[in-house]
Amino acid sequence: MKEFDQFKKSGENDKKKNQFTILKDDSTDGHGGYGVGSISLENMTPVIVDPNEEEAFIDMGALHARSKVEKRVKFLPNKEEVPNGLLYWIVWVTVDYADGKPCYYGVAASEIRVDRSIKRGYKLMPEHVNHMDKSLKGKFVVDHLDDKSKHILGEFLRDNKPELWENTRQELKDALEV
Repeated sequence: MKEFDQFKKSGENDKKKNQFTILKDDSTDGHGGYGVGSISLENMTPVIVDPNEEEAFIDMGALHARSKVEKRVKFLPNKEEVPNGLLYWIVWVTVDYADGKPCYYGVAASEIRVDRSIKRGYKLMPEHVNHMDKSLKGKFVVDHLDDKSKHILGEFLRDNKPELWENTRQELKDALEV
């Protein structure tokens, strides 16, 4: 990655650093060079489930921790430091093909709590990364959602793209009780 000269400190070496790379296209197209093994988030969509307002919506900003509910909030890894935080779920939804048909391939929900009055929130980043990975691998991780949030998510997925919902494995439909 190229750095801007104005941000370099004098004496810094120009060595290329290995950084986490998100690529849009398939990095394993045969060249075997830098970037092979990087993951693609092209088929992943973050869905925010807000049980407080009884709604779910897509917010692509969540891929970079910039969703509507995450902005202007400092996140802490300790839930006790945000005792009055409102519950939200960032649901990592991967769309892919199963049996030759497009479907909701992987769905994994991660908890966040936000207290706007103190501009603090609770979020465990390792959990979010692990859930993103599980979603990409075709796993369903929704058992820990409360019943209200499961219902909101299930209705959203069913109504947003009915053709994907029809082709989705029964396991997800049963887990979301839809």
